[in-house]
Amino acid sequence: MDTGSWLSYTLMGVYHGINPGMGWLFAVALGMQEKRRRAVIGALFPMALGHAISIAVVVFVIALAQRQIPENVLRIACATVLFGFGVYKFFSARHPKWVGMRVGFKDLTIWSFLMASAHGAGLMLVPFLLRTPAAEASAHMHHAPASMTDNAVMLLSAVGVHTLSFFVVTGIVAIVVYEVVGLALLRKAWFNLDLLWSIALMIAGIVTLFWKH
Repeated sequence: MDTGSWLSYTLMGVYHGINPGMGWLFAVALGMQEKRRRAVIGALFPMALGHAISIAVVVFVIALAQRQIPENVLRIACATVLFGFGVYKFFSARHPKWVGMRVGFKDLTIWSFLMASAHGAGLMLVPFLLRTPAAEASAHMHHAPASMTDNAVMLLSAVGVHTLSFFVVTGIVAIVVYEVVGLALLRKAWFNLDLLWSIALMIAGIVTLFWKH
């Protein structure tokens, strides 16, 4: 996997961390409810876990699909899903509401998984995942065990890099908002980020369609 792909996974994690719909808003709300910074920080770990699970599902579905579906067919299918989901998000401003404000580690993990999945967080990584050597590696059967192990490690690393950047940025934003900024600009920021995200998904669909090896 090239440097550009690693950078992209990191930048996507940064963007997800900035987006209030991905977690920092909930962390700040919990902190304000309990009137302590520890509640904000404590919410970050299950949120990062739920986000990582959502990303990992997409990563490994794509990895398996690469071994079973012809490259052109998979690329067209992924491009269609990306563009279609972007259009859906563009016209839909609704966000999943699943848990109340009294939540535990498991609740926050599931909530974060649902939010990341509903936002199509893992879908944005698809153009870069399609450029991994999974399909080519499986064709060389005498090297299959080592290739599959190397590919699994690479995919897990991609999920880890993305999740780490998400965790760090979410934590920074949550603490800054809780301690300094407040929530006055929340509605405007949320709308702008969601609009940008829907457009980015559509662009990613177009890129996936035409970005070949």
